[in-house]
Amino acid sequence: MFLWLNGSIQSVNEARLSPLDHGLLVGDGVFETLVVRGGRPFAAHEHYERLVHSCKATGLNCITEEVFTKSILGVMQANDLQDARVRVTLTSGDGPLGSERGLEQGTVLVVATPLKPWPPTEKVCLVPWTRNTRSALAGVKSVSYGENVRALMYAKDRGCGEALFVNELDQLCEGTGSNVFVVTDGRLLTPPLSSGCLAGITRQLVLQACVQAGISCVEEPLPGAVLNTCDEAFLTSSTRDVHPIARVNERVLNAPGPITVAVQQAFAQLYPRS
Repeated sequence: MFLWLNGSIQSVNEARLSPLDHGLLVGDGVFETLVVRGGRPFAAHEHYERLVHSCKATGLNCITEEVFTKSILGVMQANDLQDARVRVTLTSGDGPLGSERGLEQGTVLVVATPLKPWPPTEKVCLVPWTRNTRSALAGVKSVSYGENVRALMYAKDRGCGEALFVNELDQLCEGTGSNVFVVTDGRLLTPPLSSGCLAGITRQLVLQACVQAGISCVEEPLPGAVLNTCDEAFLTSSTRDVHPIARVNERVLNAPGPITVAVQQAFAQLYPRS
């Protein structure tokens, strides 16, 4: 396996990260995950724009879009991959053992692994912890994923493949690596960015696909309890696309329901993956 580290392709066996890297010590970094199919990165520009946003929000130096694209294609070629999940990670580099940043140049790490298929439908559960809409990292794709790791463990222990959060106002927010949409009383709804959710790239593209297909989708604050009454629900992410939810906690849903199917078709038509 080969990766891109600070400007060059290296094998996993030879690549070395400093034990003083702040990405490791204090989770001081940001990242993007995107998919490549048929050798072509999907929505690469949109992912790069979000990376720029995350860097500005955290005070990190961002790489250029040229380097972003070059590094992705480089690891794909080095690993002889046509279809892959690619992660681009930027950290602040070496720093003290505390929270203060050092003066070293940041770290850039790009890794590609083969795409793994998701099951046709997903099971999710609501976790007892909340997102904080006023957090300094709200809406930032930060490497500080400890909360997500714990939440996903909670979900896996209950036979689910994704965990959902509400925010401190008990409003539906997001999953650990996904955005969530619900259908209730025939209306397609999704939490607004003000809920504290990440501005998911696939979320954005699904909203665009709905507009093109004439499907009404409204961004509005939703109580977490909507999961107890909704008729349909689905997740969106770069690797999941539009992924129907078959069970919320112990509640079984129609999956995929008719509106979910319409969204899947609209998304596939506007953004074909082949």
